[in-house]
Amino acid sequence: MTSHDAPADPRIAPVAPGLVIRRETADDHRQVREVQARAFGGDERIPGLVGALRVADAALAPLSFVAVVDGRVVGHVLLSAARLDAPRRIVDVLTLSPLGVVPEFQGQGIGTRLVAHALEAADRAGVPLVFLEGSPGYYGTRGFEGAGAVGFRSPSLRIPEAAFQVARLSAHEPWMTGTFVYSDIFWAFDCVGLRSPEE
Repeated sequence: MTSHDAPADPRIAPVAPGLVIRRETADDHRQVREVQARAFGGDERIPGLVGALRVADAALAPLSFVAVVDGRVVGHVLLSAARLDAPRRIVDVLTLSPLGVVPEFQGQGIGTRLVAHALEAADRAGVPLVFLEGSPGYYGTRGFEGAGAVGFRSPSLRIPEAAFQVARLSAHEPWMTGTFVYSDIFWAFDCVGLRSPEE
């Protein structure tokens, strides 16, 4: 889940001057809520999803990072626990969602920096895979590839095939294929796949 479609080539937009990417702290929660609400056009499900994922009992602790410019939180990314139902055994993995940047700071490379920071942190933690739903034009240049093409099954028929993506990290092994499974929280907040507009 991404709040914007930035240019496919991260070299097009200069990174915002003075940008700092760091771990989220409890003092950031109010600003992160505002970032996600604004980035997703006021959709209150997204800040609610973030709040619930922060405190969920899960096999992997969430990794949450903020982008700060001049002391203001202008972007946020969250990695949270999910599972891969592989033939050999269940594998603990992460999902990247949501990624949000406030509208006036979009197109400045902040989302790119947040994604890179998040993937580096996941790799250092020994997580083998990070999944997401998002634009292949955006994420395809930021470490992700089509998940279906490399042996993974989507958790929902409502996720467009091109949007179902994965980053294979250092700890990934060839046997780690199978079905990606979101945590219950994503289902409870109805944040999986696309819903058809009501007639």
